[in-house]
Amino acid sequence: MITVLVIEDDYSTRLVTKLHLKNEYNVVEASNGVEALEKLEHQKADLVIADVMMPKMDGYEFVKQFRLMNKTTPILMLTAKKEWEDKKNGFAIGIDDYMTKPVHYEELQWRVRALLRRSQIHLEKKITIGDLIISEDDNTVSCGEERITLPKKEFDLLFKLLSYPKKVFTTTQLLDDIWGYETDSDETTVRTHINRLRKRFASYQEFEIVTVRGLGYRGEIRYGK
Repeated sequence: MITVLVIEDDYSTRLVTKLHLKNEYNVVEASNGVEALEKLEHQKADLVIADVMMPKMDGYEFVKQFRLMNKTTPILMLTAKKEWEDKKNGFAIGIDDYMTKPVHYEELQWRVRALLRRSQIHLEKKITIGDLIISEDDNTVSCGEERITLPKKEFDLLFKLLSYPKKVFTTTQLLDDIWGYETDSDETTVRTHINRLRKRFASYQEFEIVTVRGLGYRGEIRYGK
């Protein structure tokens, strides 16, 4: 069973968070960063939810120490602070997502599922949608007996969009992420690659690449995990 570590000094908040997660996950609790690090010496966590303002060791310091131990486990930070600088500092030291209090717990559940899914994709280097497998190891898309090897940029673009289903990426974001900040390519390059992918996979029912007019593109997974 997936283990989620909840670090929160307020007992009531910690209890409510646990109640909303315990049906899906094994929830381990800690009241501050020091206690959390001690528990992590003996207990593996698949995801961490950490408050910022805590006694003994705050959330930021915990993240710094935890990232020295573990580079990949996703961290979701909860805080009453809404300032841009606080968010920037959190992402700079290694958090993966950020929610401000008061927490909407249904949204928290969505975010936890999304973080765990992306973590699995990162570790396995593949996306599985029903019988279809998109493998980063060899840039292939396989379904049954059919196996398609994609050019590197096409594969990276498809993998990016389907790693974050329903998330809209602007053309600029895709150019920066796939072609690099210093590329001479432009939005025509992205559109051309999108069209090639659509043509290659026109008969596939597992996913779709959607144009969001005036914004960019998003991947849609139709079924599977």
